[in-house]
Amino acid sequence: MLPILGYVSAIGVGLSLGLIGGGGSILTVPILVFFFGIDPILATTYSLCIVGLTSAVGAFRYYRNGNIIFNIALLFGIPSLITVFIMRKWVMPSIPKHLCFIGKHDLIKSELLMVVFALLMIGTAVAMIRRKNTDENDNENFTPNKPLLVGQSILVGAITGFVGVGGGFLIIPSLVMFARLPVKKAVGTSLMIMTLSSLLGVMGDLTRHVPLNTGFLFLFSAFTIIGILAGTYFNRFIKDNALRQTFGWFVLCMGFFIIIRFIW
Repeated sequence: MLPILGYVSAIGVGLSLGLIGGGGSILTVPILVFFFGIDPILATTYSLCIVGLTSAVGAFRYYRNGNIIFNIALLFGIPSLITVFIMRKWVMPSIPKHLCFIGKHDLIKSELLMVVFALLMIGTAVAMIRRKNTDENDNENFTPNKPLLVGQSILVGAITGFVGVGGGFLIIPSLVMFARLPVKKAVGTSLMIMTLSSLLGVMGDLTRHVPLNTGFLFLFSAFTIIGILAGTYFNRFIKDNALRQTFGWFVLCMGFFIIIRFIW
């Protein structure tokens, strides 16, 4: 029964990626752990692979609709890709699992990063929610803030490599605020970046001979791909400002959920 619920939940993962360009890994890791009993560390590798394959399908759909900006994808993607590979190949294996004790609580590295990740999610969500409504084509006339965009890409790459998330929660706000992209183009460009960064992260793991059940990965990905095809279809009927507000509130709720889960 649990595996069946897991595959149904996989469709929800793809739907989230297709509609708002994020939520894939945040949802995938707990699904893999709870419904399929996969070790949490291995689940991060599986998550990167699943999100990479699913994002590739979504990115192609957005490309056909003219919603991928390739020069921005390269400017943001290359520093992020390099950082992800370094994190998965060298940094992750060298950091001890147990960091320190806070009172009687044993703080481990994944907990610390998830709290930092949640705080970043809350900050970027508030910025997007408070952003004034604009015409969908207004942002295309602005010049990207390249130094901030590159700096943010390195930060996203570090978080992606450390916690095994695709990074859409941070990529899209970065593209909206620093590259001045409309949200739909930010979603499409984000999916392209996530495809490359996720699959490169998996390559970093494979060089350390991390075992993968390819049959299970392709089966699970088939369900997430069904979801992302549906998500990219429905995305066309949502106005840009409404999508930005929806994304902001969704990220805000997820950020508080992670904080509350950590406290309790």
